[in-house]
Amino acid sequence: MLTVAVAGAGVMGSGIALCSIQSGYPTLLFDINDASLEKGTKYIEKQLAIAVEKGKTTEEKAAAALQLLSTTSDRNHLKANIIIEAVLEQLPIKQELFGFLETINSPTTILATNTSSIPITQIAAKLQHPERVVGVHFFNPAHIMKLVEIINGAATSPEYAKTCFDWATSLGKTCVYAADAPGFIVNRVARHYYVESLKILEENVADIPQIDNLLQASGFKMGAFKLMDLIGVDTNFSVTSSMYQQFHGDPKFRPSRIQKQKVDAGHHGQKTKIGFYSYE
Repeated sequence: MLTVAVAGAGVMGSGIALCSIQSGYPTLLFDINDASLEKGTKYIEKQLAIAVEKGKTTEEKAAAALQLLSTTSDRNHLKANIIIEAVLEQLPIKQELFGFLETINSPTTILATNTSSIPITQIAAKLQHPERVVGVHFFNPAHIMKLVEIINGAATSPEYAKTCFDWATSLGKTCVYAADAPGFIVNRVARHYYVESLKILEENVADIPQIDNLLQASGFKMGAFKLMDLIGVDTNFSVTSSMYQQFHGDPKFRPSRIQKQKVDAGHHGQKTKIGFYSYE
C-alpha cells in the first residue's frame, strides 16, 4: 500500500488529501501554519459530511477515511512513497521544499508537484534526483473534478510517472499525459476564459455579474469571476503571470491590472471573504 503526503493545506491540498483517504491511502497533510492545517482538516471533515448527506458515502466509510488522515506542521515528518506539493505557485519555494524533502526521504520517494504552469523541468533542475519529479496536476475542487494531468519533465522517470498515473486513476480520476509546456493542456486553453473576461471588464463592455451570467447562460457551470474567487484570485494571477513570462510576453496572456489590484488589496476570493464578490 502506497503512503501519501500532501504539502500545503489550502483548498487544493486538502482536496487532494481528501481524495487520497477516500480511496484507502494513509495520507499525511502538512502545512507550516497551524491555523491553515486546522482549516484544511475542517474542510475535509465538512466535505465528508456533505458526501454522507448526499448519499455518496456512508458514515462508516467517512469515519474510516478520517482514520487514514494525519497532520503535521513539522516538515521533518514529511515522509511517504508519494509526496505532492500544493504550495504557493512560486518556483523558489517549490525547489527549496523538494531540495529538503529529497534529503530526508528514500531514493525512491516520488516528488510530485501540483503546479498549474511552472515547467516540471525547472522545478527538478536543482535536485540531486530530478528523475523522480513528476507533475500531478489536479483541478479545483480536487475531490469533484475528474481530470488529472500527469506531466513528465526532461529527466522524469517514465516508471515514476506511471506510478502517479496509476495512483491518480485509483482515486477515480481520468488521467492524461501532458508535455512539459507552459500551462500544460488545460491551463493553456482555459487561460483565455479568465483573461478575456478581465479584458471585457477593463474595457467597460459589461460588469462582473453580467459577464458571469452570460458565461453561465452559454453553458459554463461557473462564470470566470466566480471561478477565480473559488480558485483564489492571487493563485489565478500567479498562473497568468507565469504563463505570460514563459510565452515571452505574448499579449494574449497579459495579466490584468484589475486583477493585480485585487491581489494587492488582499481580496483573494472566498478564502479571504472578498474577491470579485463579497462572501461575508
